[in-house]
Amino acid sequence: MPVPTPQQASPISSTVGEVLVRHPKTLPVDTSVGLARACFTDDHVHLLLLTESGRLIGTLVRTDLRDDLDDADLALPWSRMSGRTIPADMPAERARELLVTSGQRRRAVVDDNGNLLGLLCLKRHLAGFCSDADVAARAADPR
Repeated sequence: MPVPTPQQASPISSTVGEVLVRHPKTLPVDTSVGLARACFTDDHVHLLLLTESGRLIGTLVRTDLRDDLDDADLALPWSRMSGRTIPADMPAERARELLVTSGQRRRAVVDDNGNLLGLLCLKRHLAGFCSDADVAARAADPR
């Protein structure tokens, strides 16, 4: 019997590091509020990852960007990390349960030094995780 690849592995017996999206879209730390808002016009975008030299510096969700903010302002001051990251060695099923109970579908995966390893992306049906192949297919057919 062939050994499953990390993306094929069962979420119940896998770790976050085995089921994460390895090539998530990132934005630089000098991203403006206007650009962040534009990214959120895509229904598939739930969490923006602000990085510098491979390190995750901040994360944004739609509600972080208040209506009274100027589009030219930097988005970074409105970002946060707390409750939006997860370690790669956490069991995937435990991570899935954490996301479901917290009402989240995305968490950035970081190492102990804050380096971005990827994005844990819970599918809409809440039973599995998105893969790099899923993301690529959606990008190729954005309907």
